[in-house]
Amino acid sequence: MAKRVAIMGAGAVGSYLGAFLTREGHDVTLVDGWGEHVNMMKEGGLRVSGTQGEFTAGVNALHLGEIQSVREPFDVTFLSVKSYDTEWASHFIKRFVAPAGVVVGAQNCMNDALIASVVGYQRYVGAIISTIAVALWEPAHVHRGGQPGRSRGHDVFRIGELHGRVTPRVQELAEMLSCIDGAHATSNLWGERWSKLSHNSSTNPVTSMTGLGSQSVAQSPRARMIQVHIVKEAVEVGQAQQYDIEPLFGLPADVWAQADRGDVFEELDAKFQPKPDAADWRSSMAQDVTKGRPTEIEYMNGYIVQQGREIGVPTPINAAIVEVVKEIEAGSAEPDPANVERVLAAAGM
Repeated sequence: MAKRVAIMGAGAVGSYLGAFLTREGHDVTLVDGWGEHVNMMKEGGLRVSGTQGEFTAGVNALHLGEIQSVREPFDVTFLSVKSYDTEWASHFIKRFVAPAGVVVGAQNCMNDALIASVVGYQRYVGAIISTIAVALWEPAHVHRGGQPGRSRGHDVFRIGELHGRVTPRVQELAEMLSCIDGAHATSNLWGERWSKLSHNSSTNPVTSMTGLGSQSVAQSPRARMIQVHIVKEAVEVGQAQQYDIEPLFGLPADVWAQADRGDVFEELDAKFQPKPDAADWRSSMAQDVTKGRPTEIEYMNGYIVQQGREIGVPTPINAAIVEVVKEIEAGSAEPDPANVERVLAAAGM
């Protein structure tokens, strides 16, 4: 049965979700603050290109101020704003959600508890969107990186309740998202979320601080050393908090925790080495740096550092990369491959 769906935050991920769900027949409304993007979607639809082929969806798009015209509440609302906009966006959209409706946190980072505290714990479900590269470089055109028609062979969407039980609504949401890519309901939202946080923290800031694409970074042994140790520290912090961390890059969390062992390091380093025919992709954080926008560094690596500090787990490589990216964000430094050595030196490596 078609649902009334809102996408709060029509950036790269939100636009991608909105286009596919619209094509599937759901009544979708995309809400965003980028005026040119909204206007162009109104005029000519939302174009999708990349790994799953190309199409244009005639979407219903609204400026933030126009949502006041909505009279019928939404059954499902995907919250897909940047982490620093989470709190106000949750307050903003909650009054447009049906009493029996659900807000789905479709973001990076660990924002689930915050959103639930605003919209109501009974109305919240988390969504981990794993290993998907999407970009919105121009208004009304969202692109997914990869070769057209090539499946990545894994479930992109993992939908879970805060309490861990698999309920009919998370199963229904997984089925809804399966029109886009593989999806399943999970009983381990928190372990999935920490795994995603660790993954993002190892890729996003390295491309953003170097100005390089993913495959260019992969050619640097020193950059890969940073990436391995970002994951190692993140896993140690997560394990200390008793998260059941899902595998990262196909390897169990316990393996990443042993990165200081030479033989294990070689296995982990291989996960970041260049991949044949892969695109030299710019991460979402690198896209933010290019556009001159704030990054999510405090909500990714900064969160790992904060949590590590509170429980006594050292995170020197994450702390060093946070400082460098913050300097770039503030305009006192520039993206440069030389920042790799700055981070390693600051971390004592």
